[in-house]
Amino acid sequence: MYNNALDQRISVYRQHKKTISVYDQANQLPELKKEFPEFKAVGSQILQDVLERLDKAYKSFFRRVKQKGQKAGFPRFKGYGRYDSFTLKQAGWKLSGRYLTITRLGRFKLFLSRPIEGDIKTITVRRVPGGKWLVAFSCDNVPPKKLPVTNTEVGIDVGIKSFCVDSDGGIVENPACFRKSETILRRRQRSLSRKKKGSNNRAAARVLVAKTHAKISNQRRDFLHKVANSYIKEYGKIMVEELKIQNMVKNQYLAKSISDSSWGTFFELLSYKAEEAGRTVTNVTPHGTSQRCSGCGEKVPKSLSVRTHCCPSCRLVMDRDFNASINILRAGQVLQALTPPVGVA
Repeated sequence: MYNNALDQRISVYRQHKKTISVYDQANQLPELKKEFPEFKAVGSQILQDVLERLDKAYKSFFRRVKQKGQKAGFPRFKGYGRYDSFTLKQAGWKLSGRYLTITRLGRFKLFLSRPIEGDIKTITVRRVPGGKWLVAFSCDNVPPKKLPVTNTEVGIDVGIKSFCVDSDGGIVENPACFRKSETILRRRQRSLSRKKKGSNNRAAARVLVAKTHAKISNQRRDFLHKVANSYIKEYGKIMVEELKIQNMVKNQYLAKSISDSSWGTFFELLSYKAEEAGRTVTNVTPHGTSQRCSGCGEKVPKSLSVRTHCCPSCRLVMDRDFNASINILRAGQVLQALTPPVGVA
């Protein structure tokens, strides 16, 4: 369906130099079902969602064309196995306790990761590479989870040796999920490369590789959620660095460790959890936070390999990351003082 719709858009543009809208394609679905009877076995909402996804891909393409410095990335035809999810809206499904019934597909037992809250607007069924099936419920009118009001503040400096160090002296060790599973992943990838293409053994080896990647991803996200929750519960104002991670991973010596740490995902989790809990997250400029002394403000240049801050002016000696976290906290406090409250000109 996706490939047919994409081919139609390309053909219409080549012949008439104009694009066909998602609404025009949706209106042609009844005729398409007559030409392709296999589409009758699929719900209309699923087919409409396919067209909407293609429309989003086109809009993203045109947005990237207008933006300089980004690769346009024209929508591509999808091969077998590349389309691994479908979405249903208000109809075509029914939820009864832990059982989900989907029209024309059947009844499935769910293992809920958490209670469903609010009004369900859409459900998305997805097949992950490891072979499992997941269903995501998008809900509206979800009651907010407010935490007790607190004015405590903290600055957080993320790193590689330790995942993060805060201005209160707290240290969170880096779990290095990818590094710990790198050996078994390497073995399974080598085994996969030796298998004959198209064979059942290759398919089984591919699943093992996918499961290893899924385990690493799940371990990392579980760790990031727990760390973010701990800071959201304890502090009302959180200061973090506004890092340019895309530029940092260009360092060939640190790229793997930086990607394994997933600082960007951690900052995203902090932001949305803070908004839900009534907390604030302030992004500060990272320039000079590691080189400036938190005791006297003197600039103390040091390479990345130097892990201890030693100030020649005030004789302050402390961990490099701890010193940076204090500077981040103070920079965030200054920024908040200079920022007028909402509604004030």
